[in-house]
Amino acid sequence: MRRPSLALLAIPVVMLSTPVLAQAPVSIDIAAGRLDDAIIALGRQAGISIGIGDRRLGAQRVRRLRGHMTPQQALERLLNASEARPVRLASGHWRIVRATPATRRSGAPIRLAMLTPRQATAPVEEIVVTAAAARSDLLTRDAFGHIQLDGEFALGGQGRGSDALVERLPGLGSTQLGPGRNRLFLRAIADSSFNGPSQAVVGQYLGTARLNYNAPDPDLRLVDLSAIEVRQGPQGTLYGAGTLGGVIRLLPNMPDLEDWQAGQSVALAATRHGDPSANASAMLNAPIVAGKLGLRAVIYGGRDGGYIDDRLRGRSDVNRVDTIGGRISARITPGAGWTIDLMAAAQTIDGRDSQYADRRGDGLDRASPFAQPFRNRFRLGQAAIGKQWDAFELLSTTTVTGLDLTETFDTSQPGSAPSLFRQHGQTRLITNETRLSGETAGGIGWLAGTSLLSNRYRIRRARGSVERSSAITGIENRVEEATAFADLTIPATDRLFLDLGGRVSHVRLSGEALDTPLMALAVLARSSAQRNQTAFLPSAGVRYRFSDAVSGHARYQEGFRPGGIGVRDDMVRRYRPDNVSAVEAGLAFSGGSLSGDVTLAYTRWRNIQADLIDSDGLPATENIGNGRIVTVDATLAWQPVPAFSVEASAVWADSRLVSPSAGIFVLPANRAGFDFASIPAGAVIADSNALPNVARLSGRMAANYRTSLGGAGDLMVGGSMRYIGRSRLGIGPVLGVEQGDVLDTALSASLTRGGRSFWLQASNLLDTRGNRFALGSPFTLPHGEQTTPLRPRTITIGADFSF
Repeated sequence: MRRPSLALLAIPVVMLSTPVLAQAPVSIDIAAGRLDDAIIALGRQAGISIGIGDRRLGAQRVRRLRGHMTPQQALERLLNASEARPVRLASGHWRIVRATPATRRSGAPIRLAMLTPRQATAPVEEIVVTAAAARSDLLTRDAFGHIQLDGEFALGGQGRGSDALVERLPGLGSTQLGPGRNRLFLRAIADSSFNGPSQAVVGQYLGTARLNYNAPDPDLRLVDLSAIEVRQGPQGTLYGAGTLGGVIRLLPNMPDLEDWQAGQSVALAATRHGDPSANASAMLNAPIVAGKLGLRAVIYGGRDGGYIDDRLRGRSDVNRVDTIGGRISARITPGAGWTIDLMAAAQTIDGRDSQYADRRGDGLDRASPFAQPFRNRFRLGQAAIGKQWDAFELLSTTTVTGLDLTETFDTSQPGSAPSLFRQHGQTRLITNETRLSGETAGGIGWLAGTSLLSNRYRIRRARGSVERSSAITGIENRVEEATAFADLTIPATDRLFLDLGGRVSHVRLSGEALDTPLMALAVLARSSAQRNQTAFLPSAGVRYRFSDAVSGHARYQEGFRPGGIGVRDDMVRRYRPDNVSAVEAGLAFSGGSLSGDVTLAYTRWRNIQADLIDSDGLPATENIGNGRIVTVDATLAWQPVPAFSVEASAVWADSRLVSPSAGIFVLPANRAGFDFASIPAGAVIADSNALPNVARLSGRMAANYRTSLGGAGDLMVGGSMRYIGRSRLGIGPVLGVEQGDVLDTALSASLTRGGRSFWLQASNLLDTRGNRFALGSPFTLPHGEQTTPLRPRTITIGADFSF
């Protein structure tokens, strides 16, 4: 749920009070959470008027405040560790503004989740609203159209992972091999349906910790987060390689150094045609040494009941998935502006069997001779050191990430004995980033930094019978990268803002074949895969505020991925780096009860890395040529009364392979009289030039109603519809199958009182089957259509408690 629109709003919370009461001590009890929520609660309890005109300040997290104090003391304590300060306008009337470097407390903890310098904030005219103003579930975007979801979205996800984000954002796509096996796509930049040596196209972060490189989406559960940020389009300047489509950042709540806190959540679900599900989580915040040392720990676990049956083995609900994980962080503030943050996270996902079906049954079953389990094991450790001076801040982070993914696929052919294929992918990533940022007296925001990265991706493969399998050729790719980058935000006028940036990266690539019986082949692969690459990634943008209600932006950015080696037809091959350049322009408006935005983007993609199926049925990475992508992303929100809101969002995309490589032949749309003998021998034949996994049209519509039931609490009721358009699984005769054209529906209700919340959710109300993803095993795909249906109608009940 989203709060009252702070772009127009400035809370003041207006209370009938006298000047005497406005100065007298009162009893205060405000829960930890967002600053804008805390302001509403403080206005009610202290009988004062408080204004705020900066949306980003309102989204900041504040710790719990409890005690007997004056309103001024309450405001000062509430804002003590934030980037804001209170300004007294008159007796009982206050305004919260952004603290300048000179007024910010030098020992305030640095918000280590923030990766970019603060954007210059245009003045916002304050208006008066009452404390009863309702919150809504509308998307929040910044001046560049980056999507902001506050921590309550994670609560709405009720312990789910990336699938909750995919359902919420039409511009975010995903494969559907199963939790911990999927690849995410943004801005219609999608490369492959498989997990192989090519780097991801979406960068994922937990705070400042990079989660993925070659690895798939680790699918961390959305538990105890302060915010989620989604940046669409290439983000190479600030985030480096592997961000062709964008960046997703999960910003965790950091330890509170003053107050003890605890929370827990539990949920049970029943699925039609399937097994029940359950999940639970718990959080504890402990200020070990008040103001100096704090710990925050999160633990969670869950079971997603299966709903796919296996006709051949006579088993029901085979695709059960178990997840367990946790996170612990420590914050140390030794003084003099220094902050030390330590974090460790771990998660394991065990899937008992794959979640695909075939077309021969009722849409929720298939015939397989054996189970096809998978396991994702993720580990992360990070140390961050920050120092804050009056005019600038220093932040240095070092992160170690490991992800192991084991998968089993059915390779059985008609009339033959059962056979299988196993692969084990192993990623080890070490990064260090040091950046200095600040703001000049003239309001120019600046950032400069360096980054070092070392990544090793190793994949080992085996093929054979169920009883015995033999190793086949695997690969190992290594990337070492050194980078320097800078970014400027210049307020040219009070309406015009300029953004300039650049990144220089030097990459050293190396690779070799593994487990090959031909030693000469391994030597050849090792010598041919060692090479260097230097890339310069510029960025430029402009933002203009036409009026208090209308603003616009334009931006140019680039991104790249390094190359590597792969295996195709038992031969080790080298694939080249690919890169994207994108220009976008957008408009946003907000006036009265109506608000919206629209962004048009054009992207050129050179040397596209994608996966094809070789003669043995194995996925292989190749450069398939050059492409272009056009997208239109739009959102419209209507809030006719404070308690009710409606939102519609949609993405239209046209992605094409406009210049196929020599090994790819795209058949013409009109094939009358076409000479098929003219197709080059050995070429991969594509039925269409559409890029894989990109739906032409996707959209979502939602409505929410919120009201107060007095002493019983606050009631929220909501509903949504989501449509995923048609797309193709991949390139070539085997992968060129259609998928998508799916409609999903949901309803939810919650009752919240104090720190307790009880909720009910229903998903897939129409019990639709659909086909989200047309792949389960690439080896058996040529012998029959495969589908990945929606989870059947599911009813979930749950409760959340915080203390």
